[in-house]
Amino acid sequence: QVQLVESGGSLVQPGGSLRLSCAASGFIFSRRWMYWVRQAPGKGLEWVSSIHPRIGDANYTDSVKGRFTISRDNAKNTLYLQMNSLLSEDTAVYYCAIDKDGIVRGKGTLVTVSS
Repeated sequence: QVQLVESGGSLVQPGGSLRLSCAASGFIFSRRWMYWVRQAPGKGLEWVSSIHPRIGDANYTDSVKGRFTISRDNAKNTLYLQMNSLLSEDTAVYYCAIDKDGIVRGKGTLVTVSS
């Protein structure tokens, strides 16, 4: 069955950086679009970014463009999210998912941006 395990979340100061990872198993990772979604405190799930299975085409929600970079290593079945210039509004639980709505997702990793 599909397993997605996120890691890398932490407390970070505004302006700081973090790199999230997601280890995937139970499906052919190299054939699927992959997604990062997030859920801020008291809010619903929000799509953050998507990446093509092979050619690396990526898409981002407007609020993270120029600050976040999604990438993947198909040999390692791992998805990444490099987050730079973090803002307090980036505070959320971050999930990797196999669909844009986050229906099938991991348990998440908490990112807290605060001074």
